[in-house]
Amino acid sequence: MDKRTIARELAMQAICQLDVQGGDVLGIIERFFAENSDDGLVLSLASDWTKGTWRNLASCDQLISQAAIRWELSRLSLVDKSILRLAAYQLKFCSEIPPKVVINEAIEIAKKFSGISSAGFVNGVLDAISKGLKNVKNDDKDENA
Repeated sequence: MDKRTIARELAMQAICQLDVQGGDVLGIIERFFAENSDDGLVLSLASDWTKGTWRNLASCDQLISQAAIRWELSRLSLVDKSILRLAAYQLKFCSEIPPKVVINEAIEIAKKFSGISSAGFVNGVLDAISKGLKNVKNDDKDENA
């Protein structure tokens, strides 16, 4: 399995833990990563993505809420919410990762860790987020022209 895929899976699981236990466990989340991988790249990416998502949780949740029409964030399963939060963070703040990669990886994680209909739901929400972010970037370019 690709190292970035492993890092995404670990980050999603850590975000779930943070959602349940609260941000106080952020300081010891590295132990969770070390118990599940000894690869430096995996550990670094999982840590960076988890901490980045958690620091920008309000922004990620806003993106999800705007894109998940007729779905309140509180109604989403913990796993789906964590998948979406990580992917929303990567779409907005990790410009070095192509949006298609973020979306495809999130879909695969949903297939592996969540319910049967989750992959389609995750795809729809993330596609809407990606398009919305692209429109904002295009609007910014138009204003600066």
